[in-house]
Amino acid sequence: MAKRPISSDLVGLRFQPREFSWTEKDTILYALGVGARPENDLDFIYEGKGPKVLPTYSVIAGGVGLAGMMTEIEMRLEMLLHGEQSVELFRPLPPKATISVESRVSEVWDKEKAAVLGVESVGRDADGDLFKTHATLFVRGAGGFGGERGPSTAGKNVPPGRAPDLTVEDVTRPEQGAIYRLSGDRNPIHIDPDFAKLGGFERPFVHGLCTYGFVGRAALKTLCGNDPAKFRSLEGRFANQVYFGDTIVTKIWKTAPGEAVVQGETGEGNIVLSQARVTFAN
Repeated sequence: MAKRPISSDLVGLRFQPREFSWTEKDTILYALGVGARPENDLDFIYEGKGPKVLPTYSVIAGGVGLAGMMTEIEMRLEMLLHGEQSVELFRPLPPKATISVESRVSEVWDKEKAAVLGVESVGRDADGDLFKTHATLFVRGAGGFGGERGPSTAGKNVPPGRAPDLTVEDVTRPEQGAIYRLSGDRNPIHIDPDFAKLGGFERPFVHGLCTYGFVGRAALKTLCGNDPAKFRSLEGRFANQVYFGDTIVTKIWKTAPGEAVVQGETGEGNIVLSQARVTFAN
């Protein structure tokens, strides 16, 4: 079947529901991929503790919607960048599950030199809705098809003009991308130097969703006491690349009961996850 060209007509397109299963091995591997370590995160990487499941693992299950988009819509893999990501949890993720994921194209914007496509996915098990994810893909070189530019996000989730209430620092390891890609995102731009150069980058860099997982793990620890049942949602925009060996600094400002503005930075102060917000149970 021929792939569909990028256009505004794609909005509302639904993909075939897909079954997705995971086991404790998958959730442990994901936790290791986003920086979990035995000395601090044993509950998430040891089956003797359950294990607990990081709420941001939902991006892996919800990612089958992105897979559907790339299967049915014309786009070049080396020109893709992850734009934004959000997750909303209705219940804690179990360490083992088989779910059905339903996905649809939620928006298509024409940025002239690039196209932005959004996909929304809902994961359900036998007990009902488990999570909802929303992601946008920034497809370089695919704009100019005559669509709307889309709304501005300027001013969204801006940190208050004061020092953060909480700060967490994590170092990414040289093998971080090699581990993270085993959770499902095999884009070679994150491991193959030649492919990264083909996409216009000097070298491979950390998956945006890996950075997202680092920030989500920091928020879970500081705001929820590492209790996934208290974690409600996380949204954010990918603002810059993180390279292997960089430190990810998560800064958190509590702005209301059960809400916090979050920002991810490198140790050098480069903002890598912006316009971010976490909601949680007090």
